[in-house]
Amino acid sequence: MSNTQHHINNWVLGLTGGIGCGKTAVSDMLAELGITIVDADIVARQVVEPGTDGLKAIIAHFGNDILDEHDALNRGELRARIFSNPEQKTWLNALLHPLIRTQLIIDLKNAQSDYVVLVAPLLFENGLDGYCHRTLLIDVPKEVQIARTTQRDNISIEQAEQIIDAQMSREHKQQKADDILNNNRDLSDVKQDLLKLHNYYLQQAKSTI
Repeated sequence: MSNTQHHINNWVLGLTGGIGCGKTAVSDMLAELGITIVDADIVARQVVEPGTDGLKAIIAHFGNDILDEHDALNRGELRARIFSNPEQKTWLNALLHPLIRTQLIIDLKNAQSDYVVLVAPLLFENGLDGYCHRTLLIDVPKEVQIARTTQRDNISIEQAEQIIDAQMSREHKQQKADDILNNNRDLSDVKQDLLKLHNYYLQQAKSTI
């Protein structure tokens, strides 16, 4: 258990996996079981909503043309600005990561369920596993990731491969995770195994917190 956990009095499960592995499907199943889900991607959007300090800082840095017609962040424009500019990307990460982390800790603390799930695609890369008592990797082969991502996001195979290659390798994630859930099979089998894990996490949470 990491020393960063003293901030949070809840038992935290870190749920991760590469793009297209089905994290949302699994976290939805846990939500149906009454478990609070804290999703890093959702929090990342919340910290740059209109009126937030995050968006104000982005406007001050990039100018008003970073906004869309509704005065919300134009994500496509922001991506274009940072894509080929490592310095701008570094600046943006330095702004957003502390804001996201602070909000994640607040949400994890406030969760009322028997344990709480932190969903983060970059759980290990960003050191968010330091807030977790246990980690669960949703795992599928790379070719399945590519097939699902190209279908869902309507992008090319090359783009999907670029996104996957930018993330920590599947093998490295497998080594780091406490538990691995194979999501490349019938959903009823996935549910059955997840239920076993859920019951184990309930026991762990009761005995630890």
